[in-house]
Amino acid sequence: MSNSVLEKGCARTGEGMLFIVSAPSGAGKTTLCRELLTRFPEMKLSISHTTRAMREGEVDGVDYHFVDGDLFDSMARQGRFAEWAEVHDNCYGTGIERLEELRMAGVDVLLDIDYQGADQIRSNYGHGIFVFILPPSVEELERRLRGRGTDRPEVISRRIDNARFEMDQASRYDYIIVNDELPVAFEQFRSIVIAEHCRARRVVTP
Repeated sequence: MSNSVLEKGCARTGEGMLFIVSAPSGAGKTTLCRELLTRFPEMKLSISHTTRAMREGEVDGVDYHFVDGDLFDSMARQGRFAEWAEVHDNCYGTGIERLEELRMAGVDVLLDIDYQGADQIRSNYGHGIFVFILPPSVEELERRLRGRGTDRPEVISRRIDNARFEMDQASRYDYIIVNDELPVAFEQFRSIVIAEHCRARRVVTP
């Protein structure tokens, strides 16, 4: 059974919406975004370019567009990114061509980006729905990061230090979700999408 909001009656016209989601590493953002895309199949994920090395199980063009530093720098100089940033010694960027193609076709786009990228989206587009995912505490965040077993201890320590600063940016977002219990956090996330689709200025009235 489809869970599409559009198929349930909140029809609208015009440009697609940008849902910008940020969080410190380990807060559960990726899990929440994946579930959201399952529940709202009409929404598309913006696939970022990155210079980060591909991890086991990742697929080029699905998880990220994996590129080397020279190509990334060239794309940045040519203005081919809607936003880009350096995070944990790696670069991440959102390709502007695909983003604009989807948005102008009326398709909602989910952007999984950090606060620096979110700042650029605010500046470049002047609109969007900004959502920040918080962990219940820094201690829980550290437990989750160590439990993943994918990073060295010194990397985890650096991520924790960065997370403290990133969490201070949450007040600049439209919505904040504290991901303590995943099902509860997801229902809050889902409710944000439904509410935005039902805004008076976006709904086609009889």
